[in-house]
Amino acid sequence: MRATILKKLYDWSVSPYQFFKANQAWNLETQDLLAYPANTLGSHMGLFLKDNMFQLQEKLENHDVFHVLTNTGITVTDEISMQYYLFGNGKRSIYLFAVLFLGTVLFPEYWNFFISKYKLGKSALPFHQINFQKLLNQPLNRIKSTFLIP
Repeated sequence: MRATILKKLYDWSVSPYQFFKANQAWNLETQDLLAYPANTLGSHMGLFLKDNMFQLQEKLENHDVFHVLTNTGITVTDEISMQYYLFGNGKRSIYLFAVLFLGTVLFPEYWNFFISKYKLGKSALPFHQINFQKLLNQPLNRIKSTFLIP
């Protein structure tokens, strides 16, 4: 029930969130990403999307990059934990604060898990503001090591 509430809130909020995002859409499809050389950020993004039967969402592409970089799953609690990670990494947005608040209230039993992700984000160099479209051809391991992402 709790996960359903958050999923419904996400579904209602995604279009307005996309509308107000200032960044440009990448205009790429999963197949475009899968065409990148093996072990690059682009190829890992394509595999993430393919394995989860997702498509890139316009102006929200970095969200999927964050999943790939932080090796975060797609359950509701994984999504909340990733926002804690990004909060630790310095990201600030109304959307992030809303997820942190609702996730903490609805899933208090995950508090220790969320805090561990916050600490991981804090220990990494800030990466949340990077234009990752320009790094799609770079090896994923190089990006992760550059930003101290375990």
